[in-house]
Order: sequence, then C-alpha cells, then structure tokens
Amino acid sequence: MGHKIKVAVCTLNQWALDFTGNLERILASIQLAKEAGARYRTGPELEVTGYSCEDHFYESDTLLHSWEVLCQLLANPNTRGILIDVGMPVMHRNVTYNCRVAFYNGQIVMIRPKMMMCDDGNYRETRYFTAWTKIRTLEDYALPRIVTEITGQTTVPFGDGVIATKDTVLGYEICEELWNPHSSHIDMALDGVEIIVNGSGSYMELRKAFVAVELVRSATLKSGGCYMFSNLRGCDGQRVYFNGCSCIALNGQMVARTAQYGIEEVEIATAVIDLEDIRIYRNLIRSRTLHGASVSRYPRVQLDFTLSNPNEEQCTPSTPSFTWQYHSPEEEISLGPACWLWDYLRRSGQGGYFLPLSGGVDSSSSATLVYSMCRLVVQAVQKGDETALSNVRRVVGDSSYVPSDPAELCNRVLVTCYMGSENSSEETKNRAKKLSSQIGSYHLNISIDLAVKAVMGIFSTVTGLFPKFKVRGGSARENLALQNVQARVRMVLAYLFAQLMLWVRERPGGLLVLGSANVDEALRGYMTKYDCSSADVNPIGGISKTDLKSFLGFAAEKFGLTCLTSILSAPPTAELEPLKDGQLAQTDEQDMGMTYAELSAYGRLRKPGACGPYSMFMKLVHQWGTSKSLTPEEVAKKVKFFFTMYSINRH
Repeated sequence: MGHKIKVAVCTLNQWALDFTGNLERILASIQLAKEAGARYRTGPELEVTGYSCEDHFYESDTLLHSWEVLCQLLANPNTRGILIDVGMPVMHRNVTYNCRVAFYNGQIVMIRPKMMMCDDGNYRETRYFTAWTKIRTLEDYALPRIVTEITGQTTVPFGDGVIATKDTVLGYEICEELWNPHSSHIDMALDGVEIIVNGSGSYMELRKAFVAVELVRSATLKSGGCYMFSNLRGCDGQRVYFNGCSCIALNGQMVARTAQYGIEEVEIATAVIDLEDIRIYRNLIRSRTLHGASVSRYPRVQLDFTLSNPNEEQCTPSTPSFTWQYHSPEEEISLGPACWLWDYLRRSGQGGYFLPLSGGVDSSSSATLVYSMCRLVVQAVQKGDETALSNVRRVVGDSSYVPSDPAELCNRVLVTCYMGSENSSEETKNRAKKLSSQIGSYHLNISIDLAVKAVMGIFSTVTGLFPKFKVRGGSARENLALQNVQARVRMVLAYLFAQLMLWVRERPGGLLVLGSANVDEALRGYMTKYDCSSADVNPIGGISKTDLKSFLGFAAEKFGLTCLTSILSAPPTAELEPLKDGQLAQTDEQDMGMTYAELSAYGRLRKPGACGPYSMFMKLVHQWGTSKSLTPEEVAKKVKFFFTMYSINRH
C-alpha cells in the first residue's frame, strides 16, 4: 500500500527589510503550492526579513515586524489546509535565534532554531544570531500577545524537535547544518524522520553549484528519506547573489528542482513522494536498522494532519528522478551577474547604467553582462511575467512600454562612453563603438584632453613645474601622476554624465555607474584609486581575467557579438602613456610585471588556497618547474614580487 504525499519547495527573490513585499511573495508561493496540489510548503532561510539585514537583526523593530508578517500569514484564509513553515528571527529568553516557524490552519505547530551558524566566506551569522545547543530538547516559548490574539495559543514548542503527522515525521536542518560534518539529518533519519527540510540562504560561487546539490542528494543516499531544500534567489541588498537551485531528493536521487538563475521573484518545485519507497529503502540497509533501533529519540510534536491525501494517492504517479544538468562557468558568468544587475537596478529606483567603455576585455565584459540582463528581461516578459514587465516600465519611465528586443532595451538602460585622450588608439575607439552598436547601448565618444590639461594647468600654475611622461624624459613619479590624473578625470566625468544623461534624453532619474575592475587586478593593486574602478556597482569584481576572456568567447557565439573576437585578440592596455608612431607603447602585463595567467594562479593560491609566500612557492616550484621550465630561483623571484605588490596594495 502506498502513502503518497505532494510537497513543495520555494525559491524566492526577497529583499532585506521589505516586509510587505516579502509577505506578498511568501503568499504567492503558498498559493502556487496549493494550486499544484501540495499539502506541505517550505521556503528559504529568513524569508520573512530577507537574509542580508545585517545589524538590523539587533533591532527590536525587525523582530516585531517579523511577528506582524507571521500574524498576517496565520490569519490569511489562503494558508488553510496546508502545512507551512517560514524562516524568521525569534528572540527566546533574550537570545535571538534564526528559526523556522511551522504552522497549520492558523495554529503555530513548532519553532525550530538554527543549531549551527555559518561564518565562512561572506557569512557572519554569529554576529547576529546564537546557535541553539540543547540537542533533542524542546522548551515552551511564550508567544507575543499579537499572535495570541489570532491563534489563542499562549505557548508553543521551541527547540530541537520534529513534527509527527498522522502519516509521517518531518525534521529540520537550516542551511549550514547540512554543510557541517556533523549534520543532524543522519540522527533524525535513524529515528524515523522521513522528510528532512532545509531553508537555506546559499549564495553563488563560480563552479560551486554542485556542492549544495550533492550535499542534498547524498543526505538521502546513505540512510534514505526525502530531503527538501529551499534557497533564496537574487540580490537582496548585498553584494552576493543567492543562486536558487531549490530541490527535492529521494533516496539519493533528484526528483524536483527550480532554476539556478532567473529574474522570476517566485518559483516553486513540487514532487509526489511515496513514503513506502523511503521505508523499503531504509529497511534494506541492515546496518542502518541496527543503529536505528538504538538511536536517541527526538521529541515529537503531534499534529492531527496527514500529508497524504487518501482520495488521490492511489492514482497519482510518483515523480521520476532526473540527472542534474549544471551550467558551464561561462554560462554562470553570463547569468549570475546579469540577474544581480537587474535586481539591483529595479530596486534602486534609477533609470539604468552608465559604463565607461574602453574597448578592452574588462569594460566589454561589464557591457556584455548588461546585454545579457536585457535578454533575460525580454525573455521573462515574453513568458508573461507581469512583475518583470511592471519593473521594466518603471525603470525606463514608460507605462506602456513592452520590451521585445534586447538591443532596444539595452539602448534605454545602458549608456556607454568611450573617454578617449591623446594617448588612445583608433583601434580601441573602434572596438568600443562596434560593441556598443551590437548590444544596442546609447553610445558617446568624448575626449578628456581638455579636462586633463585644465587639471595639470592648475598644478603648473601653483608650482611652476610641468610633469613629463617617462618616454619624454620624465621621472617615474611624473609618469605615474600623469597616468593617474587621466584615470581620475574619467571617474569624475562618469558620475557627471551618469547624473545628467537621462535629463539630456528627457527621462526622469539618473544612472548607476558601472565599474570594470577584475579580481586579479584588485589583488595585484593594478588600478588607480578613485578611477573607473570607483563605481556604484562592479559586476566583474569577483571574476578573474582568465574567466572573463572565456566568458567573452562564449558570449561572442551565444549572443552573436562578433566584435568580441577582436577585443579578445587585442593586448590588454590602459592607454595612459603616449603612443609610439600611433601604436601602443604600454601593455598591462608589462606594467604589472606578470602575466594574467600567472596572476590568476597567484589569486587562486592566495584565496581560497590560503597560501602565504612560502607555501605558494612550494606549490609553484613543482608546477611551474614542470610546465614552464622555471628554476626554483626564478619561481621564488616571481612569488616574492607578487607578495611585494600585494602587500603594498593591502596596506
């Protein structure tokens, strides 16, 4: 006899402290889950508040508004007839916890606090929350009066317990509890918990999508069961991009998922699970049954409800498994930053982006990412996404606008500007112009020479001295200063044009300035402070030059941007020193004293490899001794030079 249940995971694009909007998206996901026939809906971590509230988690207002949102959920008739849990902060005995709150038919069933905080990478959870350390222990939680007025309850169970319905048992992990080496899903599974639920706030890292997927899959492979993983998606106000991939696994196989990237605000995935499949799978693992007979028991909160529907389960087929298809790194770059740019733009209240476009790999990458963003928006509108249509109309300032062509939309939301000087070449100018033409951006071509001469004129008037470039007999200090003033003038002009170009085009609002400094150059310190690396947002700030070049090669073919081929074949140059016979006399790699391939290797070893000078040398002396035929002395010289420049930049 089968006991089939239908459950739903959710991917939500939440916004920090947007309690009204977050509530609307939660309700929309509940409605979609009910329409799909699901009898249980779970969502991402801290979906009520948004994940990236940072120090606002200290504020009592944040806790109060979270309870107010929960009150509206409890009182809403659309939340009846389905078991639901949401993520929100809860203070218990003057300690704030990151919690899942489960409720059914207007009654809170249980509050489960997070038991393992994450402080890796960009996470700083112990700054705001405390881990619940009382294993397999439930306490009474005194509800706020505004909740009691709705539910009639004064206390509810709080702690490390599980929910026992009339046909199965559910238990919880929250985000990091799946990642850590002592995950509780094993002990819960041994105690007969058949459905493990995880609300997560996992952000995008290049080439790392498989990590979360394999953790979810393997969580049920060893000891069976159904694992439901819900993750946030998008930019919720910080510099990270939460990458979706909500999924459902059964006995080591994936059976449902949401997309990793997308601009949809609400997406659900449902699966029909036969509980008997879990019981058979587990009973066949004889070593597991031995441990299951002796494991310590979790306190169970009884709920008079069945996840299975007796009227439908016999004729409903179970959801088949599938093989997860991952994006290539180039696809990830084309999608992740593009989705992030859309979230940031539509929520900033601005009318688009302004990009100083030099015709090189970095600025061309930023421009291509905006074009990719426009492609995603047009695709969403064509699929009938009313939220995307409403947002794009607000961004462009036209209430009747319907985007149909990415290049046409790009013309409305992206202004590119080639800021040439007497040191610029015709080649870079033409490359910038061709790229702007192919992506459709509103393009400007200006000369900064007048502004540079005005600034240098002030210096010369005050000092009576006239700095010269090195090729004209000047010192290294003069040469560097003359390069930097060009770069900094470009930054000033970028912000001027960003503020006024929509005024010129008779549209309301302003533009956000896009940066184009890659992670390698930031590590090396190969940039001018307060130049075009100083921007409102930098979509390539976490990507290496090597990956950006691969991305542009992908985009040239995928998006039909043929001009990117010539950009990739050109030598990287800042064009801040005088030309020789109209040709480049300066390249980035010569200036840096290292190749971009070497710089990428240093960067990977520095982080995430956590190598200092000695350990980096010990790794590279073998690697480069074989691949580049370098002696230990030559490798040591290169490593020392990198750390010298890294130290100067850091301090």
